Amino acid sequence: MRRLLTILFVGVSVCAIVPTWSGEARLDLLGKRAQLTATRVMLDRTNPRHVRVGGLTYLGGVALASRDRAFGGFSSLDVTAAVTGNRFTLLSDGGNVVQFDMGPNWRPHRIAFTNLPAGPGIGWEKRDRDSESMAIDPKTGKIWVGFEDSNSIWRYSPGFARYEARANPEAMHKWPANGGPESLAHLPDGRFVVISEEAHAHRPDWTGSEEERLHTRQALIFAGDPIGAAPPSRFAYEPYGRYDPADVTALPNGDLLVLDRGFRLPFTFSARISRVAAQDVAAGRIAKGRLIATIDAPLIHDNFEGIDTTEENGATIVWMVSDDNQMFLQRTLLLKFRLDR
Repeated sequence: MRRLLTILFVGVSVCAIVPTWSGEARLDLLGKRAQLTATRVMLDRTNPRHVRVGGLTYLGGVALASRDRAFGGFSSLDVTAAVTGNRFTLLSDGGNVVQFDMGPNWRPHRIAFTNLPAGPGIGWEKRDRDSESMAIDPKTGKIWVGFEDSNSIWRYSPGFARYEARANPEAMHKWPANGGPESLAHLPDGRFVVISEEAHAHRPDWTGSEEERLHTRQALIFAGDPIGAAPPSRFAYEPYGRYDPADVTALPNGDLLVLDRGFRLPFTFSARISRVAAQDVAAGRIAKGRLIATIDAPLIHDNFEGIDTTEENGATIVWMVSDDNQMFLQRTLLLKFRLDR
């Protein structure tokens, strides 16, 4: 009886301490049985020979799918060299992580599913794990993740084995809950860049038009690890047209490749990739990159939210992944391009 009373007491105490669930459908987490398929896709399904788009050459791509109901919704991407090709890390906007190796045969292997070990909130709802951006240090394997809603940056040990530390930079406090740190990159010199999806520039010395000001996004430069670092420097990023920045990656020389996303009715996504010179990634600058390519209908298109680069036989390879929003009208596409200019 004493043991039963102890168990009942512990149960009641836990219920009193743990926040109650709102009743909204609980966030789906990936299961331990990792299963993944890849189906080849063309840039232009009407013309297999069409491989050039702007300053990019299409080298191939796949549509990824899984029987796991939590699969999809990928907002960020990391690609690193592996023994049998490349090691891919996809992070969803629900805190789910998919990793796999893939070589020239476009067949995923060494597939692993996991979930973030910790994050803002209790993890029951999407807003508690709204992980929109990611940067991985290739030397240490440490991982930084940018969360919308909480406008915070969390650091994890290699392989997402455990949570290490977090920061809520004051410069990000007023960023929109659903338009915060959508883009995060680790630069070769050790700095970090964060770009807001929706927070507009508010410099007092702004000389452009009101429309240009509303179109330009706030961006930050951290001198080192954003966790515990000194306050960041501010600059601004101006997308091409009515697009929103969805992700960013750094090239070896310090230039940035920024992935901008557009949407128009009835249901068409498009993407623009621009190159920002390293000299414009500096305090007080308004960075508008050189447009590299626009990927839009009738070419393959979707809600691309993740970008990364690798080196292959002396060429710069650009990888992009799409967020299917876990909707039947969309797909998880992983595309490979060569950067030609």
